[in-house]
Amino acid sequence: RLLLLLLPVLWGGALAKDSGYRLKLKGSVTVQESLCVSVPCKFSYSRMFPKYLHQHWFKKVGNEKLGILVATNNPEEKLQERIQGRFLIPMDPESDDCSLTIRDVNTRDSGTYFFHVKYGLYEHTYEDQMLSLKVTALTDKPDIQIPGPLESGRPKKLNCYVPWACEEGTPPIFSWTSAAYTSLDPRSHHLSSVLTLTPRPQDHGTNLTCQVYFPATGVSVERTIRLNVAYAPQNMAICVFQGNSTALKILQNTSFSFLEGEALRLLCEADSNPPAELSWFRESPGLNDTPISSTAILELPRVGPAQEGEFTCQARHPLGSHRVSLSLSLGYPPQLLGPSCSWGDQGLHCSCSSRAQPAPSLRWRLGAGLLEGNHGNASHVVTSSSEGPWTNSSLSLKEGLSEGLRLSCEARNVHGAQSASVLLLPGQGLLGAEATEGGVGQREGGAGGGGL
Repeated sequence: RLLLLLLPVLWGGALAKDSGYRLKLKGSVTVQESLCVSVPCKFSYSRMFPKYLHQHWFKKVGNEKLGILVATNNPEEKLQERIQGRFLIPMDPESDDCSLTIRDVNTRDSGTYFFHVKYGLYEHTYEDQMLSLKVTALTDKPDIQIPGPLESGRPKKLNCYVPWACEEGTPPIFSWTSAAYTSLDPRSHHLSSVLTLTPRPQDHGTNLTCQVYFPATGVSVERTIRLNVAYAPQNMAICVFQGNSTALKILQNTSFSFLEGEALRLLCEADSNPPAELSWFRESPGLNDTPISSTAILELPRVGPAQEGEFTCQARHPLGSHRVSLSLSLGYPPQLLGPSCSWGDQGLHCSCSSRAQPAPSLRWRLGAGLLEGNHGNASHVVTSSSEGPWTNSSLSLKEGLSEGLRLSCEARNVHGAQSASVLLLPGQGLLGAEATEGGVGQREGGAGGGGL
């Protein structure tokens, strides 16, 4: 009976030194936080053991003999809560596969691990071959897949996915950020998220971000892309440069008056992506018409009657073509007729006319006061009308007159201005006092006079 009691002790000691214990294992492994890692492992053991073995993986802690149990194929052994379900080994007790899989890896998992087998009172630790696990920060980023080009107004499904993450881990949480119109696809995959994007022209060049959050580790990663949205020409405009003057921007089909002999530069603008092909035509272009300029700029160095008419800028684009036109007409500064005045029973009545291209505006000045447009009150009434190049205006003054008061009629258009005045002189009635005229953007100057 004493021999039988000593046999297990002698047997265990002999097993520990038996050359049949072998472990095939990669000694060092590096993995990013929040991911999974699988470490291949094969082992052999003394055939004095039966086939049925309990396998264990331990994490080394200081000088402790076994450390922390992280994985076992023995369902009766308990694991720490933070470890349970994350460290996995094959459950077949007769297998020589000791591979270790770790899910939802976190930084606390860094350390040294060793393999251990046990049968009843007999056990063996493979101390000569251990696993060193190093956990680094998660640097991988999600990928954003766009199937084909983005076009304004056309919905497109975008896919954000993390191919480097593992199916066995805790599902990540996806979120999107964009200024564009979006909607989430409810049937997103475990490792991906689908977003339906309906881009607009104003979304071109804006950012779209996909963020992926791993709840098991509290780690987030994201990727941001800049949207490239194709859209047809919009907001077309023509900028008119007269000599060295500031440009006049024309946003829609309209007319423009010029002085004979001056230089004009017409610049066509169109907002589109990719940039539209711009060209200039006389009148409205036909299908096979040849442009007079194949660039955005049309130079007219010395304009005259031959340049009167319509000039059209056409923007050609794969998503649609648009055009804007400008009608040029020969203009001239105001030519003033009047004012002529007479006394009546109701007071002073004056009329003034002016011819110009484009038609001028007329206004009256009484002393320092300004009387414009169609306006009236108890002291005066102003009536103005235009037809073609002519503008006519009449003024009736009922009260407020005093001797020595100056009454002026002023005509103005984009090409110049002209004015004429009459004076109320003591005891002499009305006198024509002076006329002045000025160019565009200039102070009116020069004087002349004549009696009525």
